[in-house]
Amino acid sequence: MRNAHLLRFAVGSEGFINSRGIASRVELDRMVRRAEELGYAIFLVSDHFANGLTTVATLMAAADAGKTIRIGSFVFDNDFRHPAQLAKEVATLDLLSGGRCELGIGAGWYQAEYDQVGLPFDRPGIRIERLAEAITIIKQFFTKPSVNFAGTYYRVTGLESLPKSPQQPHPPIFIGGGGKRVLTLAAQQADIVGIVPMPTNDETIRASERTEAALERKVSWIREAAGEQFATLELNIQIYDVAVTEDRRQAAEERARKEIERHPSRTYLTPEAILADPFRLIGNESQIVERIRHLREAYGISYFMIDNVEMEAMAPVVAQLAGT
Repeated sequence: MRNAHLLRFAVGSEGFINSRGIASRVELDRMVRRAEELGYAIFLVSDHFANGLTTVATLMAAADAGKTIRIGSFVFDNDFRHPAQLAKEVATLDLLSGGRCELGIGAGWYQAEYDQVGLPFDRPGIRIERLAEAITIIKQFFTKPSVNFAGTYYRVTGLESLPKSPQQPHPPIFIGGGGKRVLTLAAQQADIVGIVPMPTNDETIRASERTEAALERKVSWIREAAGEQFATLELNIQIYDVAVTEDRRQAAEERARKEIERHPSRTYLTPEAILADPFRLIGNESQIVERIRHLREAYGISYFMIDNVEMEAMAPVVAQLAGT
């Protein structure tokens, strides 16, 4: 599969910006600068109430710490802010970072934090419909002098679109998801599509979601929805497990054993399943390089998010592949 995008790598995590992770501005600055030195293209911050640091302020601090590294949200939960407010925040980040901001946004998925702060956790269809309206408002903010919108969930009247973003027509928009409906929306409205395993109602992940067959199926949904625009889309996955090792089999066996000890019902976690999981990178440097090249060639994945704790381990791979 041909892909118009060069390989790039991000540093981020679903929850590293918390009281157990970043303890000071010095520590954050050091992490961002090191990521920049190692060739990572973007520094990502997740958006959860459990995070000790807020998303927007942390992104601005990260932009200040680096000189060229981009900043982005992975991803803003649409239900936590009015889209007009979010658009204004992102435009401000883009302006003050010198045009280095990327807007990641999603429909929300973690019910526990909705319950914690008293937000209604609507069924997926409603959350995705609300996200679609939000994207319309956000794009209006970046492309028109003022925003006027009347929908089912939002109403905006005569909102002046300020500040103006350096990136035109708008900062790159990232929409991620695991189901067909949200991936269809992403294919039609985003610049970057993040493909994730689909969680069940109890927030676990089926074994079938951790396979190349599932990845291929989701890419086909994106291709179908995007039509002629598919070639312009950048496709992303999050690598949630990295092991740079000369013994792939042993590493996989250890992971299977430890995960089954923690979750006895996950007997499906065989070493073979772990090694076949496209969201894991296990092997020596050459094997990981080949795995990444395979994912791009087979599925068009060119943008990989690496957890910050794996940043140094993946550095030789990033040095070899970034920008190729």
